[in-house]
Amino acid sequence: MTPADVEKLRKALSAEHAAVFAYGLIGARTTGSLRSRVTTAFDAHRARRDQLRTAITTRGGTPTEPEGGYALPIVPSTAAQAVQLAVHVEAGITAAYLELVASDDASLRRYAALAMQESVARSYSFRPAITTAFPGMAGPTG
Repeated sequence: MTPADVEKLRKALSAEHAAVFAYGLIGARTTGSLRSRVTTAFDAHRARRDQLRTAITTRGGTPTEPEGGYALPIVPSTAAQAVQLAVHVEAGITAAYLELVASDDASLRRYAALAMQESVARSYSFRPAITTAFPGMAGPTG
């Protein structure tokens, strides 16, 4: 375990703190089946947060603490906005774990890859539309 790996774990933990905050807000503003899915996501992010805290401390690091609040791109007042924020959160989580996938430690790479897979699947469950054959690339013209 390198100091760089501990820092990557800390970045992932910071992202999980933000996700827990955002999903708490989203959950308070949703109802029905959407709230059930949001609650499931909230619980998953809390579990990952706790796992990361343990991973950091067992490696001799100091876990990052949550901030008092987080700047969100949108404060949802409709179900559509709640979905938009959830998809945004999951994209941020995926990006945070991407650095950890580059670790020399195979167990950390596996952990990060699974976390990214879960995040992408959650994002897709909120907004399943894929509009291009190769997401991220421009579609055909004309």
